[in-house]
Amino acid sequence: MQLQALNAFSDNYIWCATGEDGSALVVDPGQARPVLEAASAGLRPSAILLTHHHNDHVGGVAELLQRWPDLRVFAPDDARITTTTDVVGDGARISAAGFELEVIAVPGHTSSHVAYFHDAPEGGSLFSGDTLFSLGCGRLFEGSPLQMHQSLSRLAVLPASTRLYCGHEYTLSNAAFARVVEPENAALARRTQEAKHMRDNARPTLPTTLESELACNPFLRCGQPAVKAAVAARLGRAPLDEVEVFAELRRWKDGFSE
Repeated sequence: MQLQALNAFSDNYIWCATGEDGSALVVDPGQARPVLEAASAGLRPSAILLTHHHNDHVGGVAELLQRWPDLRVFAPDDARITTTTDVVGDGARISAAGFELEVIAVPGHTSSHVAYFHDAPEGGSLFSGDTLFSLGCGRLFEGSPLQMHQSLSRLAVLPASTRLYCGHEYTLSNAAFARVVEPENAALARRTQEAKHMRDNARPTLPTTLESELACNPFLRCGQPAVKAAVAARLGRAPLDEVEVFAELRRWKDGFSE
C-alpha cells in the first residue's frame, strides 16, 4: 500500500492509497481539486472511503463523481451523505482497489462515524477520520463520552504496529495539551520534538503508529496513573472510572489554549 497525503483546506488530509495495479482508494475528499490535480500527475481513483458526514470530508465527492461516474463510494449509513453507492457498517469487510478493509464503527465525533482498517504483515493501516488524531481525539459533536471512550478503546487494541492516518494535521496543537496533562512523559516529549521537526520541514506528522499513540496520547491513556492524577487535580477528587477521566480530559481540551 503506497500512501499519499493530499492537502485540503487549512489542515485536512485526503489520503490516497495506491495498490499494485495502480488504482487508488481516496479517503475523505472534502475538496475535489487536490484529487483532480493528483490525477493529472497519474493518480487513478477507483473508490472513495468516507468516514463521516462533515463537509470537509465529503464535500468534493460529487465533483469527483462527475469526472469518474463509476467510482464506488463507501460510507456509513447516514442520510446526510448523499453520494453513497455502498453503505457499510460495523464489522463489514470491503474490497476496493485491491485492498481488503474492515469497517469499525466509532461513534462519538458523529453518531455514524466509521474507521477503516487494512491489515498487513508489514503493519496495518487505520483511516480514523476525526475519531483518533495523533496525540488527540475528535470533539464530541453527536456522541457521549462513553461512546467515544469505547470507540477509542476498540482502536487501541489493534496491532501496535498499525499506522495511523487521520483527517487533520493537529499534532502540534494536541501535543501542547498532552504535555500539560503529562509533563513528565518522555515518549511524549520525543514525539513533540519529532513533530516540530517535521512541520518545520513542511512534512506531515502522519502517519504515526498506534504504539506511539498508546505511549503519548492522553485520550488513549485514561487508565494511566499520571493521567488519572491530572484529572483528579481538576476534579478535586478521584475520578470514578476511565470514562470520567476521558470526559474531563475532553472538557479540558475543549477549553484549552496554548
